[in-house]
Amino acid sequence: MFSRLRSDIQCILDRDPAARSRWEVLTLYPGLHAVVLHRLAHWCWGHGLKWVGRFVSQVSRWLTGIEIHPGAVIGDRVFFDHAMGVVVGETAEIGDGCTIYQGVTLGGTSLYKGAKRHPTLGRNVVVSAGAKVLGGFTVGDGAKIGSNAVVIKPVPAGATAVGIPARIIPAKAGATADVDGADGKFEAYGITQQDDPLSLAMRGLIDNAANQEHQIALLWQAIEALSSQGSKDCVPDEAATTENFEKGRLADLVGK
Repeated sequence: MFSRLRSDIQCILDRDPAARSRWEVLTLYPGLHAVVLHRLAHWCWGHGLKWVGRFVSQVSRWLTGIEIHPGAVIGDRVFFDHAMGVVVGETAEIGDGCTIYQGVTLGGTSLYKGAKRHPTLGRNVVVSAGAKVLGGFTVGDGAKIGSNAVVIKPVPAGATAVGIPARIIPAKAGATADVDGADGKFEAYGITQQDDPLSLAMRGLIDNAANQEHQIALLWQAIEALSSQGSKDCVPDEAATTENFEKGRLADLVGK
């Protein structure tokens, strides 16, 4: 029990630069308190003490602002960062090393009792602030859920889900949300500027438009050079022999 608690404290020190000491984490971090109380509630739930388990989870909710159903399964080194307003449903499963921020809901869309209604998070998943993961599907190891995303379908391992409804961005080579990975890099709140598919699409269109204007200008310049050698001017007055496309300004608008 104490080794597991030490592991939970260490994972917070690894992922939160504001954490100054183990004593501070132990006494002042509601995410740790919620995990510890949930283990007690889950033990009661698993041993037939359903009401006691619900009572412990209710006390934990009052104290921490984090609502975890005692039937939920939570792995080791799970960090609820800030986490006010987090809701974790009865059949949810959270794998080892996951990070969950404030306002997250791991909810269900089915009313059938006994069914798998809530999501399963693999290892080292990051679920950003305000995200809603709804349904009995799996979010793969090392995946990232962007802030305020609404996820209603499975997310492959290492992929990123952003938007409403969430769009899936495939994993980049070697990309992972695992703080214990080879590079030790942890992406807080799950996403970077390179993880917005609409921005990526807009940047692609801007680059393509700028390239086309450059090619057209070169063609008109070539035609103008050829026509200057003949007796007839083949270049109309409105020909775009210079480039006016403001690629840099548009790229700044969509986020570079």
